[in-house]
Amino acid sequence: MFSRRLGIDQMIKNVLSIAGSDPSGGAGIQADIKAISANGAYAMAAITALTAQNTQGVSGVHHVPASFVADQIAAIFADIKVDAVKIGMIANAGIAQSVADTLRAWPDVPVVLDPVMIAKGGTPLLAQDAVCTMRDALLPKTTVLTPNLPEAAYLLGKPEATTRDEMVAQGRELCGMGPAAVLMKGGHLDVDDSPDVLVTNKQEFWLNAPRFATKNTHGTGCTLSAALAAQIANGATMQEACSAAKTYVAQAIEAANQLSVGKGHGPTHHFASLYR
Repeated sequence: MFSRRLGIDQMIKNVLSIAGSDPSGGAGIQADIKAISANGAYAMAAITALTAQNTQGVSGVHHVPASFVADQIAAIFADIKVDAVKIGMIANAGIAQSVADTLRAWPDVPVVLDPVMIAKGGTPLLAQDAVCTMRDALLPKTTVLTPNLPEAAYLLGKPEATTRDEMVAQGRELCGMGPAAVLMKGGHLDVDDSPDVLVTNKQEFWLNAPRFATKNTHGTGCTLSAALAAQIANGATMQEACSAAKTYVAQAIEAANQLSVGKGHGPTHHFASLYR
């Protein structure tokens, strides 16, 4: 889903994903590359961690040295114009600080931060000491933060939101930590649909989508934030970008049952619109 058609004199935008690798292809860097590409931008990747995982869970994590994560990012920026950055799994405090320090040289590049903390199967993906570093070093650099309800509660040290009003209130509190906007993902809310809300210090904008009866939702957070980064890079306003990314993910989930990948929580269909 493209935010606009590219004219003959316009160049495709470049989006850098900084995240961990998922060898099963449904989440992490692999999902980001698919989602960025499907949303009309050129995808690049700086890897923060290697994981051993499949649709049934994570069995191992190997962290890339923080200095080498910084080297990957610096190499991209030294050669390529980066139009937006998506940050996913940062694994530990050292990597979080290294990413923040490296990106400081490019303050005008939009940053979408997906605070990946726990895998769908329950495996922790963010060390405890990294939470403070994320709050202090990365949130102030963030254009839009995209937490689900457990992640928002974890960042705030509060109980998980259970109502729409609480979602908005927690989004506003997160905005107070530095992000220009927060997209609160309401998939964990006990309601029939799947409501998200884009929150700033002054406004709120609700996005609703149907809830599909499928277990194939592996990597939806990664996919949404990567699609959002691509939409922002392509010049969409924040509301337009969030709406387009939400619609894209809903379509990918709806078509997920066309795939036959694994025995657990399968991936979404990132290229559903191209396969029809």
